[in-house]
Amino acid sequence: QCGWRGGWQLGSRLSRPTSKDGLSCSGDQGVEGQVAFNQGQWHSEHFSWRIVDVNYLLNSNSFTVIRDDAFAGLFHLEYLFIEGNKIETISRNAFRGLRDLTHLSLANNHLKALPRDVFSDLDSLIELDLRGNKFECDCKAKWLFLWLKMTNSTVSDVLCIGPAEYQDKKLNDVTSFDYECTTTDFVIHQILPYQSVSVDTFNSKNDVFVAIAQPSMENCMVLEWDHIEMNFRSYDNITGQSIVGCKAILVGDQVFVVVAQLFGGSHIYKYDESWTKFVKFQDIEVSRISKPNDIELFEIDSEMFFVIADSSKAGLSTVYKWNNKGFYSYQSLHEWFRDTDAEFLDIDGKSHLILSSRSQVPIILQWNKVSKKFVPHSEIPNMEDVLAVKSFRMQDNLYITLTRFIGDSRVMKWNSKQFVEIQALPSRGAMTLQPFSFKNNYYLALGSDYTFSQIYQWDGEKKIFRLFKEIYVQAPRSFTAVSTDRRDFFFASSFKGNTQIFEHIIIDLSL
Repeated sequence: QCGWRGGWQLGSRLSRPTSKDGLSCSGDQGVEGQVAFNQGQWHSEHFSWRIVDVNYLLNSNSFTVIRDDAFAGLFHLEYLFIEGNKIETISRNAFRGLRDLTHLSLANNHLKALPRDVFSDLDSLIELDLRGNKFECDCKAKWLFLWLKMTNSTVSDVLCIGPAEYQDKKLNDVTSFDYECTTTDFVIHQILPYQSVSVDTFNSKNDVFVAIAQPSMENCMVLEWDHIEMNFRSYDNITGQSIVGCKAILVGDQVFVVVAQLFGGSHIYKYDESWTKFVKFQDIEVSRISKPNDIELFEIDSEMFFVIADSSKAGLSTVYKWNNKGFYSYQSLHEWFRDTDAEFLDIDGKSHLILSSRSQVPIILQWNKVSKKFVPHSEIPNMEDVLAVKSFRMQDNLYITLTRFIGDSRVMKWNSKQFVEIQALPSRGAMTLQPFSFKNNYYLALGSDYTFSQIYQWDGEKKIFRLFKEIYVQAPRSFTAVSTDRRDFFFASSFKGNTQIFEHIIIDLSL
């Protein structure tokens, strides 16, 4: 056993020793070992001794710091006890090279934190003693929390001195650091050099596709995810006239795309595997749809439907149904109201449609199981001139967003009887307020024609959406979440500029 007596920092001596008098060792079987002490102009100074039982005692001294490579050369050291000192800081590589160390004690020091992976070189460690230290159990302790869960070593209880909610608790008893020690961000992943007004995503045969409506280029561009290049590339192109919407419909193993146009009628295309492209499948009656503004897909009792909201003065928003051969008009909802959007949602186990309109407040239609048609049910009062309505669920609660170009847009929650407002968002110039989520992160994207678009994030404690980030998108018309290869993306369509693809990233604050 060996030990130093005096006021030292491990790896850096406070005063230069002139002899080995301060070193005490005993035993009858030894190995060569050395410790380097560096300070000022002294680059290195080595002391060699015979260490018996490969034990090293540095107890009851005045050490405050253990620096990198403090035990260089002690390759066969098995027991290291640095107890009862005043150690506050340990460098990341302090124990580098101690591959045979089995027992380490840092008990009764002044440690409040340990650097990440400080024990990574201790491959043979059997027992670690950290008693008598109280740690700040914040993000810097996350790595230690995870290491304690994974290590095969026996480790004494690690007690917390803070934060307040963890004071005097064991680090092992902390549930998780994921919420406190991670944040998120949206960073540009890819720029698509063209304008667009809507983006839809669909999966087919384990691949992810995106359909983008480009009215100025008169295209419905279909992109696919490239698993090698890790970006979205062109797959097919459906041409048309003033295309304002491309909505994918999957029926069994068949893939259809509803292409809504302002001129020349709207059409449905089907993917032809022999041609590896989309070909025209059927037309949608021009007499029924003259100015399509939204396409909404839904399923009731295993039957496939879609509805087109018509925003013309004599518009006739219409529901279409799949009959195993094609899509045919099934129900006209109402006319003369200049509908701007349609949203399908389940309210208390019953199917509903919400229609927003330029000329009336949003109305709620309920599916009648006897007539198998939508019938008027209620309305959302005091919300005139709503451009878009979107629904989402969060923690088993149902919410909707109502977008307004002038005035405040609204977030509303279903309370078992009606939708009630929980938050108003200033939204001058807004054309879309899109809810989306990635894992347990819930967001709203508020697009503006006059200023920066804003992304809000849900605050679970305050129960409101808080401003999270501003992004610049010229005349945004839609926001769409797309996930593939364990990565999450966010498409921002632009009526006047480039279409942008942001990636949603997780940032570990403990690093």
